Amino acid sequence: MATAGSGDTLSGILSSLYGQGYSPHETCILGVYLHGLCGDIACRKIHPHALIASDIANFISAAYFDLEQ
Repeated sequence: MATAGSGDTLSGILSSLYGQGYSPHETCILGVYLHGLCGDIACRKIHPHALIASDIANFISAAYFDLEQ
């Protein structure tokens, strides 16, 4: 997760959640969790040394499916 742009990806996730009406507290908790989960899922598909920020964003849907279970 220490890759260029991963903080921007986190900011985008947080902005999206806040824009959807979550409270600031809920936004932070859910956003940081989702961001980490996206990274974990991405690392199962992509070698961690090759991971880039857009890979994190590409797995947001998979992370939401994971949360629903």
